[in-house]
Amino acid sequence: MMVLKSFALSLTLLFCTSYTDRPAACDDEISLEKAGLVDVKQVDPSLLVDLKYSTTDNFVHKDVYGCITRCFLQKETAEKLKKAHEYLKKHHPELRLLVYDGVRSRKVQWKLWEALPQYAPKYRTNYVAHPTRGSIHNYGCAVDLTVATADGKALDMGTPFDFFGSEAYPRKEAEMLQQGKITKTHVANREILRQAMTAGGFMGITSEWWHFNAMSLAQAKAKYTIVE
Repeated sequence: MMVLKSFALSLTLLFCTSYTDRPAACDDEISLEKAGLVDVKQVDPSLLVDLKYSTTDNFVHKDVYGCITRCFLQKETAEKLKKAHEYLKKHHPELRLLVYDGVRSRKVQWKLWEALPQYAPKYRTNYVAHPTRGSIHNYGCAVDLTVATADGKALDMGTPFDFFGSEAYPRKEAEMLQQGKITKTHVANREILRQAMTAGGFMGITSEWWHFNAMSLAQAKAKYTIVE
């Protein structure tokens, strides 16, 4: 009888530990799932994710996502990302995509907009879309990312993520090369990223090597509702 009681007690402790020790569900992540967005790692578990705005390693030096630690995108965009990753792994088996950001709520967009008072609004839009207009990130149709080794070491792209300066501009790479501010290796690494993302159906932008859109803002607005 004592053995049976001891076994029952062990089962009870195991059951309680397995549930009570789990972190509480994140309401913001649940809301994103209810809105139809998907965790990119559920679509492609081999993707690497380091959600920068859920850390202090970003240009505002603050965690602006709170309990959100997973990267969410519209399913269509996540499937394109998977396709891009498959292309990368086929052509560079030693490399992986490392995702920095996906969907971003408009309330977070305001925080990022207001974190750049040193730029006049017409110049600020080079780095952060005005929240009233909305960013493609706000619809879950844009992704920020880089290329990394399989163990998560990001390749050197010449600047960090969220770098505000000409060195990060794809349209100024030739000029920056000539001035010695970036190297041919930096451009080659960026080209690996661009080729993979293009193969997945993404479009880059001229001022950030890390940012790619799955569609235009007009298309995103026509298909989806902005995440507030």
